[in-house]
This record gives sequence, C-alpha cells and structure tokens, in this order.
Amino acid sequence: MVVGSEARPGSGAPPDPPEFREAVRAMGEARLRPEVLAEPMPAPQRIAPYAAALSADVTVDGHDVSTGRIILLHDPAGNDSWDGTFRCVAYARAEIDLEMITDPALADVGWSWLTEALTSHGASYASASGTVTRVATDSFGAMSEDSGSAQIEIRASWTPQLVDDHLDITGHVEAWGELLCTAAGLPPVPEGVTAMPNRRGPSRRGRRGAGH
Repeated sequence: MVVGSEARPGSGAPPDPPEFREAVRAMGEARLRPEVLAEPMPAPQRIAPYAAALSADVTVDGHDVSTGRIILLHDPAGNDSWDGTFRCVAYARAEIDLEMITDPALADVGWSWLTEALTSHGASYASASGTVTRVATDSFGAMSEDSGSAQIEIRASWTPQLVDDHLDITGHVEAWGELLCTAAGLPPVPEGVTAMPNRRGPSRRGRRGAGH
C-alpha cells in the first residue's frame, strides 16, 4: 500500500524530509487483518508542516462494522505539546450493543483497547490523550418501529517514541487497525496466524498534491 504525503502550503520547508519519508513508507508496510480495508486519504495541512493519512473500514460479510482514520504529523522543529517531532492522531467509530451504552466502564474499556493494542504491537509512545464518546440513537414517529442503535467513538493522539534509536511507525498503524477490529467486536486473531499486508491500492484522492 502506497501512502501519499502532503506539505503545508506556505510553510517554506523543503518537501518530504528523509525521516518523514521513511515514516510514511513504514505506514504502507503495516500488516492489517483482511477485514480492514485501508487507503490513503487527504491529510490536514494546517496542523503541521508535513502530514500523511489513512482511512479504513472494517467489513464483515459485506457490512461495514467500524470505520476510522490515522494521521501522521511531522514538524522537524519539534512541538512542545507533542514532546517530539512526530504525532499520531487516530479516530475509530463502531456500532455497539445498545445495552452497553449505560455501562459506566465502557469509556475506560474503550481507551484500554487503544493502549493495549499499542503495547501488543510494540509501539512505544508518550503523551497520549483523547476522548471516548458513547452515542445512543432512538427513533420516533414514522421511524418508531426501528430499533435503537448505539456507537462508540474513540479519538486519540500520541507521540511515537524511538526504539533502539529507530522510529518505526508500522506498529502504530497496526495498533490502530487492531483498535478498529476490537471496537467492532471482532475476536482476536488466533495465535500463530499472521495478518497479511493490506494490498488495497491508493485511491485518486490519496495522491500527493499540496493545496488540493
């Protein structure tokens, strides 16, 4: 999977510093479960001088059960709020059983899905922050016969850390992919079974092109 990148318009910085180019390459090498269909998407251009992003849907039996995105930000000059020069920003949304919406532990559990996924994929991180939101929907009037629905939304950001003086973004993307699957209620991949590299090619919107 080829991941594109974008530079902030007017930043005056040369495109694609080597460390960012390497990090973007590593994003494309993430091994995701076959249910996760990921592709490049336009990255925000005003948060950091350099950015790359992926979006994904988790599909089971032809139905999308969760969706999300991950954005890799890079500021060669560093960012005090990040405590580093890179930052991962992730989002995940999934349908959940309606009765789960009242569980007071749901938010803590939802956040643990992310932190445990990062740990299990060897993705060292710091300065993590985020929110877990529960949304319940009821129907009225002509739609009153429709059953209610509920969703969980997880928004998070964290600073990827060097491991043995090397920054490997692959594990962070893989952890995000696992978060999408866990939120959707998919069982863990059996021990000894290896997820395959995601082979979905870049879409037209994933091509490089600052200012588009």
